[in-house]
Amino acid sequence: MSSLQKAQKEGKVFLNPVLTEMKANMRKILWKYMTSKEERVLKRKPGPFVTDVNVYKTPPASGLRITWIGHSSLLIEIDGKRILTDPVWGARASFLSFMGPKRFFEAPLPLEQLPDLDAIILSHDHYDHLDKPTIKRLVAGTTSIYCSVGVSSHLLKWGISAARITEMDWMDSVTIGGDLTITATPARHFSGRGVINRNQTLWSSFVIRGSKHNIFFGADSGWFPGFKDIGDAFGPFDLTMLEIGAYDKEWEDIHMGPEKAKDAHLALKGKLMMPIHWGTFNLALHSWTEPVERLLEYAADKNIQLLLPAPGMPTEVMGKAYNSEWWKQ
Repeated sequence: MSSLQKAQKEGKVFLNPVLTEMKANMRKILWKYMTSKEERVLKRKPGPFVTDVNVYKTPPASGLRITWIGHSSLLIEIDGKRILTDPVWGARASFLSFMGPKRFFEAPLPLEQLPDLDAIILSHDHYDHLDKPTIKRLVAGTTSIYCSVGVSSHLLKWGISAARITEMDWMDSVTIGGDLTITATPARHFSGRGVINRNQTLWSSFVIRGSKHNIFFGADSGWFPGFKDIGDAFGPFDLTMLEIGAYDKEWEDIHMGPEKAKDAHLALKGKLMMPIHWGTFNLALHSWTEPVERLLEYAADKNIQLLLPAPGMPTEVMGKAYNSEWWKQ
């Protein structure tokens, strides 16, 4: 049975496309934190990374250019349109300004220097994807925002005009400028910004199809057979952007890690894979470079072409592998 259908609910709670376990063993996790010797927090701050904003005065010759701000924040230039995903410019992925996972490096492109945008995509409401300080700095703008069902409740509370917001259920599509289509697709994850409202807003992945290019923004998801359904229905993809960080056996149903991300890329019929959701915040027990190092091994074994730009570096997608090795510098 295909997973390509509207999201289902049980009362107020959204359900995953497949049965999903989210009861991590906190005693085991705490013991790992206490005994782990992995370098989860950087001993030396990388960068600084700085984006040359003059680059945006000239459209990409290929039609597709990506600037990785960090984590899941991407400035995507695709066939004449500009899209920003899950913008997080704040110093911490937390509800507190003084405590919680802190950025390894500052956002390389100042928010005030962003070029004009055609759309902002918000996949779900977790703190590392929906950043209140960043959103409040976007209140005065006019860019249309496309978010998963229920996420608008946060945006409205923070001052975003309702006229700018379009909520999207799985399999909903919107057209921008007549020739670019954004489709919300299923993901296997969860939502909530506290302990009392778990899964009362939706989480999504997105297919972004322009006049020439077709790409996939995976946001957060554990592995599920729906990746093949998405690939069959919407692929092949010129580029897949898939999460590889913040994984652990204790929560493998909701975060893929590099091995399952490799499987998702293949199921999606991707031509080029860009890993996201790594190297920016300390959100797991593995070392900060382990996700990309493991992915490089899996990709070599499966002949997967990877796109690994440095943070803040506008990088054209030419269909060929590129590895900046920024984390080694």
